[in-house]
Amino acid sequence: MPTPEHHGIAARAAQGFAASANYDKFRPSYTPTVVEQVLTQCRVSGRQHAKILDLAAGGGKFTELLARQPEGFEIVAVEPHDGMRGVLERKELPGVTVKAGRADGIPLEDESVDAVVVAQPLQAFHWFATKAALQEIHRVLRPHGVLALLWNIEDYNSPRTYAASTPWESRMRELTWTFQDDEARFRHQEWKKVFEDQSRSSPWSLLVAGEQYFALPLGEWEERFEVWMWRRQVWERYATISSVVVLGEEEREVSCAAKTYKTVMDALNGPEVEVNEKGEVALHGRTFVVWTSKIPEDGRESLLDVETPES
Repeated sequence: MPTPEHHGIAARAAQGFAASANYDKFRPSYTPTVVEQVLTQCRVSGRQHAKILDLAAGGGKFTELLARQPEGFEIVAVEPHDGMRGVLERKELPGVTVKAGRADGIPLEDESVDAVVVAQPLQAFHWFATKAALQEIHRVLRPHGVLALLWNIEDYNSPRTYAASTPWESRMRELTWTFQDDEARFRHQEWKKVFEDQSRSSPWSLLVAGEQYFALPLGEWEERFEVWMWRRQVWERYATISSVVVLGEEEREVSCAAKTYKTVMDALNGPEVEVNEKGEVALHGRTFVVWTSKIPEDGRESLLDVETPES
């Protein structure tokens, strides 16, 4: 049985979020361009008092941005981790109701929100990319409501198929990929399968099953980012990756000194690293926005009414 702090979330995620204040402090936020893109694709830009579910809200990085918008959104922030939720609650954001809950057990009524946003500052959706979660998100969305997924992905934590901006970030990425704990993260791209599996079977068997909850293909958009940070800050940001956090405090100290910390700092002190007049280095990454709209129940039922072809 999970501990109260876990609320049923993956143990690795719970450990990764254990230092909740650090997670909130060092993880990146989102630009105004990204926020407007999300609101536009969710069809709530300019809609006064639209109701938005911020799912797996964490410490409220994106919740803060939603609360600042002139539309006066009604925001429900759902977060399973006690520590992260405590960080969010202490911010006392206007128009925001904070609730404990999971993606496969959302504490809201049927068809009660206009949009669902999953926007932890680095990665969230991969922790609950399951059919059960899709069904639950589908349940709480109003007809034709939109699900939007966001990720801030530094080059050092990206898929290997993406070009790293600099050699030192490429070296750090190779270090990141050495962490193997059997948990899929954004860089593994496994999260897409839950959507693809909706149509894995033939089109006709899919219609009979009636299990397509969200429209395909997914909408996708990205924005590159660059931030200047002290080398120590880059390390502190890197150290919030759950793969590093879960090493355990004692083991982590040894690992940092012997391998992880040394590898990161060696990369950051390489001769090709760009440094500004303050001594800060340029950190690069991409923000990804993915969206899809709910297929309403009546739409799914109409698909079920279609006669299947003879074999």
